Amino acid sequence: MKKILLFITLILSSVLVKAQAQLAFPFQGGSPIMNRFFKDSLVVSPEIIKKKASGTAVFKFTADEKGLIKKIIVYYADDAILVVPIIEALKKSNHKWVIPDHEKLHDFILPFSINFNAPANTSNATIKAAFDYYSKRKPIISYNQVPLETATLLPTVIVSYNLSE
Repeated sequence: MKKILLFITLILSSVLVKAQAQLAFPFQGGSPIMNRFFKDSLVVSPEIIKKKASGTAVFKFTADEKGLIKKIIVYYADDAILVVPIIEALKKSNHKWVIPDHEKLHDFILPFSINFNAPANTSNATIKAAFDYYSKRKPIISYNQVPLETATLLPTVIVSYNLSE
């Protein structure tokens, strides 16, 4: 009886190991390489810096078996000003995505957080500009349900930029 239980345990554990082997990180090189790629590829526009914009944006995109991005959807963004540089960075990531075996297309959800590093002696003008941006921002939100199907949620990419007084 002990041998049978041991045999069943080994079979079940090998099945679990096999399932985990198919779920490698979907960006070539892994999570640290993906974060570095987006930090290097995402160009913070002068308009974002001028307005001292910061916030979060969540994107869903579809990649094919060659790693090409077929479709990009904005699920949420704190402001429309944050969206354009992120889309440009996503377009640069073509051929870097690895989808699960036996799939022609796969959906990924990728959150971004863009923030500024304030100078050591932050002036009242900088504080006022950041507050003005926050109070006048125009978020992109969903008013209907959003079907996620079999999408993979990826770790948040955090991008920071420096302000000068």
